[in-house]
Amino acid sequence: MRMKLIMVATLIPLTLLKAENEEAVIRELKQTLMASCFHGTVAEHGDAEMEAEIREMVFQGRTKQEVVDHYMGIYGERILATPIARGFNLMAWFVPLGVFLVGVLVFVNYLKHRSGEPVTEAVIPEREKTPYDDIIERELREME
Repeated sequence: MRMKLIMVATLIPLTLLKAENEEAVIRELKQTLMASCFHGTVAEHGDAEMEAEIREMVFQGRTKQEVVDHYMGIYGERILATPIARGFNLMAWFVPLGVFLVGVLVFVNYLKHRSGEPVTEAVIPEREKTPYDDIIERELREME
């Protein structure tokens, strides 16, 4: 009797730990996989059918990678919320970083070459007097 009590006391925490681990795997899979309509992840969209399938597969003992591979076999790489970092998909990782670095370089270059003098208004030179200016003005007044 005592031995059975010890075994039950040992198995209960292990069972709870396993259930907690399974729930963590399910949450992670929901955030990793896109919903079947591709309008967001399973966690964001709430695709009930996929959630049930994921839960069933995890309870059957499948690993996270096995579940991901199952859905990749059906939908391809587009089912993944984050693209695999290889080949052309590397652009999704490096282009934003490159744009950020170019922006930093432009900003640093602007600060480096900015003059400390305030911007002054453009000086408009006075009109030079033409030789026959007086005569033209007089004739215009007479025409009025």
